[in-house]
Amino acid sequence: MSGSQAGSKRKTGFHFFASRLSAPRFWWRDRPGLLARLLSPLGLVYGAITLRRMRRPGAEAGVPVVCVGNFIAGGAGKTPTAIALAGLLRARGETPFVLMRGYGGSLPGPVEVDPARHGPTEVGDEAVLMAGHARTVIARDRIAGAALARTRGASVIVMDDGLQNPALAKQLRLAVVDGASGVGNGLSLPAGPLRAPLAGQLDCTDAVIVIGPGAAGARVAEAAARQGKAVIAARLEPDGQIAGTLRGRKVLALSGIGRPEKFRATLESIGATVAVERAFGDHHAYSASDVTSIIAQARSGDLLVATTEKDMTKLAALWPQSERQRLSVLPVRLVFDAPEQIAKLLETPSAAAGATQP
Repeated sequence: MSGSQAGSKRKTGFHFFASRLSAPRFWWRDRPGLLARLLSPLGLVYGAITLRRMRRPGAEAGVPVVCVGNFIAGGAGKTPTAIALAGLLRARGETPFVLMRGYGGSLPGPVEVDPARHGPTEVGDEAVLMAGHARTVIARDRIAGAALARTRGASVIVMDDGLQNPALAKQLRLAVVDGASGVGNGLSLPAGPLRAPLAGQLDCTDAVIVIGPGAAGARVAEAAARQGKAVIAARLEPDGQIAGTLRGRKVLALSGIGRPEKFRATLESIGATVAVERAFGDHHAYSASDVTSIIAQARSGDLLVATTEKDMTKLAALWPQSERQRLSVLPVRLVFDAPEQIAKLLETPSAAAGATQP
């Protein structure tokens, strides 16, 4: 077995562990409680192993690699950030390809995602969503995926997730943080949501993108600034036209994402009234019976069903056309508060402003 294959298998196990863990409430307390403290010795071991992997040198892709990751297990906004970065790079004359693992899909890759041919069961829901915005390659072996992107014409690779994966050398390493949740209680799995201690992960990061306001995110920003890391503020903006159609409406909030409370908060921020919330697990594979149940519940309360773009990649094939007027998809896009900050980091992607590996 080659080194890259072995790394891919280790990542597969890690990714499964991190993704399948439910996010217990005690993770998100400002201070660790009793259970978190009892689990903290395991977290110290787990975090140390992850940091050791992060510090390994990676293989050069032949083109610059901009990695968009996060410090914690679960959603923080990586995918909308990767979409935004790909758009900025394209506007600069680059040919960006997004590289993803294809979590939830059956294909190991490497394969370039074709939305006309591939569905969530083959390449994963996030890859289908991403391919609607940028050329996308999925691969469990990141080195093989980067090689395919390069042969297809990539001048730069945006790696969606993989901050903790050492397979590829990264010229720019960005960590995305949700302003409302930050890094929870600050402990490593399973005592808290961190994949490794924050200070150690910051050492392996060039800049931190904090999405939305919040004291928890502000604390992470302060820690990053103390270690000399750039801090970039951003926000998720819902599509204005669709937001207008939801304003004042009673809705059933439907999502299968890492932090469903974020979707509910977005709906409430645009003036929708969330009468019912149906929150499934992240990457949930919807069934026909799920859809039948959701529609029945919406009918009984005369509710509009509001869902995310990611969920729509799986619902589209199951939702009956006769009920399509009851379903509303609310896209969001990432907006940087100070666009010049991220532009400066991307202005020389061949060296990513001289970022170095630890």
